[in-house]
Amino acid sequence: MPITIESSIVSPVLLPRTCLTKLDTTRAFMLGNKFLTTAVTLSSKASCISCTLVRLKLSPNVGGSVEKDKKGKKIEHHFWKRRDSAQSGQKALTLVRTICELPNEKEAVYGALDKWTAWETEFPLVAVAKALKLLRKRGQWVRVIQLAKWMLSKGQGATMGTYDTLLLAFDMDQRVDEAESLWNMIVHAHMRSVSKKLFSRMISLYDHHDLPEKIVEVFADMEELRVKPDEDTVRKVTSALRKLGQEEKRKLVIKRHGLKWKYIHFNGERVRVRTSVWEED
Repeated sequence: MPITIESSIVSPVLLPRTCLTKLDTTRAFMLGNKFLTTAVTLSSKASCISCTLVRLKLSPNVGGSVEKDKKGKKIEHHFWKRRDSAQSGQKALTLVRTICELPNEKEAVYGALDKWTAWETEFPLVAVAKALKLLRKRGQWVRVIQLAKWMLSKGQGATMGTYDTLLLAFDMDQRVDEAESLWNMIVHAHMRSVSKKLFSRMISLYDHHDLPEKIVEVFADMEELRVKPDEDTVRKVTSALRKLGQEEKRKLVIKRHGLKWKYIHFNGERVRVRTSVWEED
C-alpha cells in the first residue's frame, strides 16, 4: 500500500511499497488558500507509481459537504465584497431632486448641500459625480455650476473631468469671465498635465463667443506644452487666424499640424475637400 505524507504546506508525496491498481480515496490537499480534492490512479504494470489525475476540483471545506442555500445553489465565500453601486445612484437621484427644488441662491444651495453630507462618514464623491452627470444631461447648467463649485470648495473632485464639465457649464450659461478665471487657475496649477480635451473645450468656448484673439492665445499655450490638437481644434484656430488677417500663420498651422480637410462653398452647398488643393479665399 502506498504511504501518504500529508502536510498543510506542501502537497502529499506518495512513496510506493508495491505497485497495485487502486483508485485512491479523495483527499483534501492544501494549495495556497484553496483546497484541492484529487483522485489518483496507480498503475500495476510499471515498476514505480504512475499517477494519473482523474478529477480535480475546488472544495470550500475539508472532507465536508458543499454548502448550499435554500434553493440548492452553491454558496461561494469571498474574502472581499463589492460595494453596492446602487446606493450611490440613489444618493445621486436624491441630491438632484433636492438641489432642483432650492431657490437660485448660493447660501440656500450650499446650506442644503452641507446638510445632505452632515451624517456621511466620508465625502460622497461618487454620488456627487453621478449627480453632475445627470444635471449635465438635463441641461441644468446653473445647478451644475453650483454643485461643482460647492464640491471644489470642500477640496474634493478637483479632476480634469470636473473642470471640463464646469467649463462647459460656464460656456452654456454665458459666463465667459468665470470660465477664463477657472482656465487661468488650471493652467497655473496643472501646467504640465492639462489634457487635449481641456484645451479643445476652452478653444470651443472662445469660438462660441467669437473671441479669435483668445483662441490664438490658448493655441499658443497648447503648442508650447507640445499638446497635439485635433482636426476640429485646428479648424477653429485657422478660422480665428483668418479673422485676424494672419494668413501666413494660418498656412503654417495647416502645414505643421496636417489638417487633411477643409470646407468650401460650391454651388450653394458646403463641400469637404482636401487641404492639398485649397485655394485662396
